[in-house]
Order: sequence, then structure tokens, then C-alpha cells
Amino acid sequence: MDILQGWLTTSTRAPCEHYDARPSPNDISLLVIHNISLPPNQFGSDHVETFFAGKLDPTEHPFFESIYQVRVSSHLYIRRTGEVVQFVSFEDRAWHAGVSSFQGRTRCNDFSIGIELEGADNIHYTEEQYIALKQVTCQIMHAYPNISLGRIVGHADIAPGRKTDPGVAFDWTRFRQQVCLQQ
Repeated sequence: MDILQGWLTTSTRAPCEHYDARPSPNDISLLVIHNISLPPNQFGSDHVETFFAGKLDPTEHPFFESIYQVRVSSHLYIRRTGEVVQFVSFEDRAWHAGVSSFQGRTRCNDFSIGIELEGADNIHYTEEQYIALKQVTCQIMHAYPNISLGRIVGHADIAPGRKTDPGVAFDWTRFRQQVCLQQ
């Protein structure tokens, strides 16, 4: 697994239009872990991909009526099977963090990479997801050395009170120990 021009060589590419240029491309220094499931708490569909592409059909589920026009994206999405889908080059700014702050610095999208895990706050993540997350995290840390273990956070950490993901079901200790073994 390598990163070439901001793209993981082993990921499934699903480029979307919900991104723009980073203010400073050399300032990638934060990794943010999220979760997403569409509809909430349901897995295995292509709704996340169509949502990030701006093509979610509001008639397919009542929940979609409230979000189908939202323009968001993430760099990566890790399905419960461990498949990694990439929407935005790491060199570009994905729109995943929203109103956010890390160590006094606002607008985390400017300097972060976002990874969405197919999941929900209270549903345990799969072994395949932890394996894939460890692998991509190690590659990202290698390619972007300003990202250290102390600069890997959850969405809840940069948007407290507004976001809760990746939630209580995410095993931070396990994840950090796995990543440390690769360092």
C-alpha cells in the first residue's frame, strides 16, 4: 500500500466534487476519525458513496430528506468489510470536520485528513476495519510526518458538544497500540 499524488494505491477510488484546495498543502498535520452509516445504524449499502457524491435520493429513506442537499466529504471511508474507498486526494481539503478546533487552531479541514468508518457510536467496529485503519494510518503517517499519534483524534475531540463520533464503541487503546507497533 502506497500513496501516490495523494491517493492510496490500493483503495477503491470514488472521486467526488465536495472538496477544494488546501490553503497550505504542506500543512497536513492532523488525522480525524469519524463514523457514518446511512440510514443511521444500517450498514452495507452504497448510500455513503452517493451522499458524498451529492446524489443521495431523498425518497429512499425518510432520514435522507434532511441531509440529501448537504455537501460533505471525507478523504477515506472504511466499510465494515475493511474495503477502503477514497473520495478526495489527501493533497486536497475534504469537507469532513465542519466547525472545529484542535489545540487552539480552527478550521481543521485546512490541515487534516478525514477517515470515516462505516459504523455508529454504540456499535462495535469490525476486525477488518481495525486492520484497514491501522494500515492506512501507518501509510498516512509515513507520507505526512507531521501527523503523530498525538495528532490522531476523533471528530468528538475537535467538535465537542456538536459531534460524538467515532463513539464509545471505538477502541482507542487497541487502535493506538496497533499503530505504535508499526512505528
